[in-house]
Amino acid sequence: MTPAARRGVVTAAREAHGISERRACSIIGADRSAMRYRYRRADDVVVRQRLKELAAERRRFGWRRLKLLLEREGSA
Repeated sequence: MTPAARRGVVTAAREAHGISERRACSIIGADRSAMRYRYRRADDVVVRQRLKELAAERRRFGWRRLKLLLEREGSA
């Protein structure tokens, strides 16, 4: 089960039964720290698009070499 699914189950259990987050997590077996986790990765649409373009041009290059090309361009 994914962490997002566990968060949903814990939230549903809390609302349905009126129990605490701590108790719901212990019953389900989820980490309490995962309940407060927020995704913080920067939105790098431009870099990802350029990476896809480079990968299409140079199909035999691996990710390390493509990363090097991006760094040389100043994108990464």
